Amino acid sequence: MTGLRLGPVLRYVNEDTATVWVETEAPCTAEVECEGSTAGGSAATWQISGHHYALVTVVGLEPGTETPYRVHLDGEQVWPLPASPFPASTIRTPPEDADGLRVAFGSCRWATRPAHSRHDPLGPDALDALAQQAAEGAERPDLLLLLGDQVYADETSDRVRSRLAEDRDLSEPPWDQVADYGEYTALYDESWGDPEVRWLLSTVPSLMVFDDHDVIDDWNTSASWQEEIRATPWWHERIVGGLTSYWVYQHLGNLSPAALAEDPVYAAVRESDDGTAALRKFAEEADADPAAVRWSYRRDFGRVRLLMVDSRAGRVLPEQQRAMLDDDEWEWLTEQVHDGGPGAYDHLLIGSSLPWLLPPAIHDVEEWNSALCAGARGERWAARGERLRRAADLEHWAAFPASFRALGALIEEIAASPDAPATISVLSGDVHHAYTAEPRFSRPVNSRVTQLTCSPMHNSVPGFMRVGFRIGWSAPGRWLGRALSRHAKVQRPSLGWDRTGGPWFGNQLMTLDFRGRKADLALAQARPLPDAPHPADPHDAPAARLERIHGMALA
Repeated sequence: MTGLRLGPVLRYVNEDTATVWVETEAPCTAEVECEGSTAGGSAATWQISGHHYALVTVVGLEPGTETPYRVHLDGEQVWPLPASPFPASTIRTPPEDADGLRVAFGSCRWATRPAHSRHDPLGPDALDALAQQAAEGAERPDLLLLLGDQVYADETSDRVRSRLAEDRDLSEPPWDQVADYGEYTALYDESWGDPEVRWLLSTVPSLMVFDDHDVIDDWNTSASWQEEIRATPWWHERIVGGLTSYWVYQHLGNLSPAALAEDPVYAAVRESDDGTAALRKFAEEADADPAAVRWSYRRDFGRVRLLMVDSRAGRVLPEQQRAMLDDDEWEWLTEQVHDGGPGAYDHLLIGSSLPWLLPPAIHDVEEWNSALCAGARGERWAARGERLRRAADLEHWAAFPASFRALGALIEEIAASPDAPATISVLSGDVHHAYTAEPRFSRPVNSRVTQLTCSPMHNSVPGFMRVGFRIGWSAPGRWLGRALSRHAKVQRPSLGWDRTGGPWFGNQLMTLDFRGRKADLALAQARPLPDAPHPADPHDAPAARLERIHGMALA
């Protein structure tokens, strides 16, 4: 009997169709059977580097229903797991006239917990806490957005390091970081194999995008960074492994069945006895020429439009042309924002792993640093600026000033139109704390525009960085930022912005509730249950709850 190695992961869902991703132990036919319904689907597995996968399209679902499902491999039921403590996995479809949507989002989840320890120094995992509450019957989101750092290729756990050490010498590059596709699969085993999270992903649709740690810290920071790392003997396998594993485990599920049917790489992989060569060729081309592939995507949920933007792989890095998005990517974003004309949606969500609006002092430091690196104060300052850029992770939207201004102008244009959406929200993570901020535009706008930043789900931030983030919003911090701007002769930002909430530190998730043109925001932090018994299995999550610590009406 063929076993289920990982999954099922529920990905795309609309009124009558869904996709379910699985990884199996051997080649087989995967089938999703819906209870009490004729809905279902099946697909043959395909192979990448000795691993076997299927993305099953489930058809025939009824709008506005919640349908339990089972997974069979070659006719044998493998999900739900025997004696599972969790409720049945279900596919919940929106009604045809749906005017509501509940979206939970966050980023930066270091999946492992210390083995054989009652204490997790990072605190309880917010995704685990959400799963525990949902399993007990609490309201669950309609959609889960994972905004980067789903796995940490450069910060492996003791468990993963032990696995890597079985095959190679960890004293040689890339040391205890993952080296290739096969080692990436160990990260997903650890992250998605967590029992609570595995069940949650089987029953709540998810959308994902990468950030730097999915490949390596500060991925594509600058042209000189890229040049240096490409010269190392281990990088080629690392980037190919990172992009191919992202395509398999995360990217495919972001796409609709119609988009999958038109995807030549997906077709090539499925039609081959072994799709490894075709997928590696795709990844090599994607790394060499960012314009060759689009990782960004769009999803419409009734009157809510989500545009998930690749702010990592598609960067333009030469100092005099630096841009967060290349020309093709920017044209795509502009077209998607305007598609359908005025009034096409009530709410616009722009997902970017990196915040658009940072604490003002940090924004000014990044713009100052960008100007130095571009030669504003000469070669010596440029060299110092590059060292600082890498050491301090100065590579957010503010470090790409032309892109920062262009995104602000695009948002202002939409927000100022007569048929503007009720809200425009930039959803981000990365910075290991949460906050809300609102821009001040040069003209009146008709939309509530917010920067909503939420991370981590399970990680930490050093004390000195907490102090730095707080100073970043302070009056002295703003004064320092302006002084640095003058030093590099930096043009002041075209808009101002103010913090409207935070900063909050801890493992957390944000949730947006949309009802018609109304929108509400809630922030919840994961808290341990002090009297709960410690789980018998050290890999199981300790009992935790999400505690609401902030809420506000956006529209």
